[in-house]
Amino acid sequence: MLLDNKNAIIYGAGGAVGSGIAKAFASEGARVFLTGRTQDKLDKLAKEIAEQGGRAETAVVDALDEDAVDEHAATVAADGGIDISLNLIKRGDVQGVPLAHMTTADFTRAINVGITSTFITTKAAARHMSQQGSGVILAFNSGSAHGSPMMGSTGPADAAIDTYIRNLASEIGSTGVRVVGIWGAGIPETMTLEAINSVNSQMQLDADALNGILAHLDSLRMTKKSPSLADIANLAVFLASDRSKSISGSFINATQMFSS
Repeated sequence: MLLDNKNAIIYGAGGAVGSGIAKAFASEGARVFLTGRTQDKLDKLAKEIAEQGGRAETAVVDALDEDAVDEHAATVAADGGIDISLNLIKRGDVQGVPLAHMTTADFTRAINVGITSTFITTKAAARHMSQQGSGVILAFNSGSAHGSPMMGSTGPADAAIDTYIRNLASEIGSTGVRVVGIWGAGIPETMTLEAINSVNSQMQLDADALNGILAHLDSLRMTKKSPSLADIANLAVFLASDRSKSISGSFINATQMFSS
């Protein structure tokens, strides 16, 4: 198995992407440490992983609380080390509003939450990984920094994370730690009406409108097919494994809407 006996921390594991990646990591032999702010969601996911023969532990950890993140990371590091770290917490993005008409709070929220949680979680992982001489820090966003109209705060938030990840990779690469990102926008399984309407403050969509959006996204892809959650999870497994040990300081483009 690609991640046999690896310890993987996932922040925001209770979400759709976090759940999918956690299950994929566990199926490849990793022990997954599921963190988030809702114990019930984490326990449900841990039970599903255990039923499939995987290993999972849960902890309520706020990724914006530096002391809590540091304490949890130290506990994992003392129990076999930290091999993989991935931050997937919700940023509070607002989309569907022209930038010139957004409120300052709506514009800055995703940027502040995204870069702050990424900084706190990666810093904690980097210190432990550098000491052990190995590890993979993964990042995930939509890739909207390349110019996506009506994406509101998402593009600037993605841009901040993209730059930080590349700079971190260049600083800690010599210690044996890799830092890699995934661009994956418009994953069909995550695009529920509830999820889309929660970030689109200009209009609320119905089922027909959502189906139209999904079809339109397919048409924009280079392969004319949107990446599935399984595709993203399998990519995360590969990037976290030794089979991608030559890759660091880069974002892998699973979005397929532009060249990286």
